[in-house]
Amino acid sequence: MENKQLIAEDLLKINAVVLRPDDPFTWASGIHSPVYCDNRLIMGFPDIWQHVIRGYLSIINSDYPDIEVVAGTATSGIPHAALIAEALHLPMVYVRSSAKSHGKGKQIEGTIKPGQKTVVIEDLISTGGSVLKAADALKDAGAEILGVAAIFTYQLPQADKNFERAGVKLKTLTDFNTLIHLAVRQGKISNQQLQQLKSWYSHPESEDWRNPVL
Repeated sequence: MENKQLIAEDLLKINAVVLRPDDPFTWASGIHSPVYCDNRLIMGFPDIWQHVIRGYLSIINSDYPDIEVVAGTATSGIPHAALIAEALHLPMVYVRSSAKSHGKGKQIEGTIKPGQKTVVIEDLISTGGSVLKAADALKDAGAEILGVAAIFTYQLPQADKNFERAGVKLKTLTDFNTLIHLAVRQGKISNQQLQQLKSWYSHPESEDWRNPVL
């Protein structure tokens, strides 16, 4: 099975991704979404977590072979980054969303040397804003950012624009499009719901996705 399909199947199996077009979730931004992803559940399933780490390693070997430092985003990227760093026998750092307000006031924990080639490990991409801020913090510390690796992306148009604007490469283990088509084949959603989901990720801030033109 292709790796994107395998990871999508894993996420559906453990309900890390839930599709609910008839009873949408509300994100913190206020967007009504027919999909919710909680990749923290992966840590409770060792076999699936192993698939995920293998997926990350495959991306790194093919797209970021010059990596010198593994950087996890706090908090979701940290456990995956730790296992990746151990497997590659490389140093690891992690990046907070902002600098601490006490102690040494650090945003980055660990050691970054000027020019070190770094891959940022994230679990989920929505608009990409938080991981790109982490990448900026690493750049400010002297790192050379090879790119970002994540488990899942909602494939929102705004994310594409943000990564392109930042000049940062993004690779993911699986994505929204792969997952929703797999969900149809597994009978988890209907073709009508598939069209709703497609309409949503094209225009997530519009409510028109609830009644797509078929």
